[in-house]
Amino acid sequence: MSGGITPLGPLPPSSYGTLGELVAASNTVQTQLDTLAQQASSGNVSSTYAGLGANALASLNLNAEIAQNNTYVSNITAANTNIGVTQTVMNQLSSIASNISSQLDNITPGSVDTLAAQAQSDLVQVASLLDTQNGTNYVFAGQDATNPPVPDPTNILNSGFFTQINTAVGQLATNGAATTIATTLGIASSNAAGTSPFSPALSQAASALQGFQPSVATGPGESTTAGLLASANTFVTSSGAYTTGSYMRDLMHGLAVIGSLSNAQQNLPAFSTLLGDVQTSLSDAGSTMANEEGALGATQDSLSATSTTLGDVNTALQTQVSSIQDVNMASTLSNLSMVQTQMQASFKLIASMQNMSLVSYV
Repeated sequence: MSGGITPLGPLPPSSYGTLGELVAASNTVQTQLDTLAQQASSGNVSSTYAGLGANALASLNLNAEIAQNNTYVSNITAANTNIGVTQTVMNQLSSIASNISSQLDNITPGSVDTLAAQAQSDLVQVASLLDTQNGTNYVFAGQDATNPPVPDPTNILNSGFFTQINTAVGQLATNGAATTIATTLGIASSNAAGTSPFSPALSQAASALQGFQPSVATGPGESTTAGLLASANTFVTSSGAYTTGSYMRDLMHGLAVIGSLSNAQQNLPAFSTLLGDVQTSLSDAGSTMANEEGALGATQDSLSATSTTLGDVNTALQTQVSSIQDVNMASTLSNLSMVQTQMQASFKLIASMQNMSLVSYV
């Protein structure tokens, strides 16, 4: 007889007959048990997207949309915080404008120097308020938020802005009220280096600053203006005979003009006319500021509504995700208990099969 002897080695479970089949079945039950135990522990159908089968792509897309919406909500929350800080400062600026304007109605002989000192102090305060920060960002700096809108607020009385206006007001007796107000408004409107009190980024024409305001993304391809600029209007157009086109420049101009007056000028024929012009300018600036605050408040309300809508959308999306990714815990626990019983029965059956021999049946 020819041929070789087949080496002995491990045989597949099916080669062992009934016992092999029981072991294979036990392994299948063990896999089911492991899956159910993982689901019961995590509450998820699977710990990987691959385990979701045909629903994997839908789950990926839904989770990506939820994450993007959460980013929009986070951006809106930050923007609304920034707007809140801006509104607080605007209220303070409006109070300064209203207060100094009201004092122009109560000038008494010899009180101009005191009023001028108050206006100078207010001008320093306004410049400092325009450098208000929310965290590390300057709220009135627009997209140049890491740099102060007014580079040297505490030294503004020594700036070209103030000293040039001071010089023009000093020539009131010679030039008269009309020329003086026109000259000082021109200085306040200037974006020239050494004259403008604002940063280089904000020392530009209003048309060049359109779109320079801070904005917030609120959806795919959608954004909303969410702040104001120190040197230019955002929502409302300034009007009136005595305006630079910017309510903030008008406020600073009025304070600089009043801060440049003296008791010696009080009896000049042009004095009352100049004060009247400045008071009109301040009043118009105050009205524009109020309208700007109102528009900013409406923006904040709109952003809050958008945030709420995004939250509602995410709730609906999360429900869809849950239907794909989350298990029915009651059903899972019931199945787990059933499979555990099957596993125990399988172990007992295998153990009894291992104890069987031909002797047992002789």
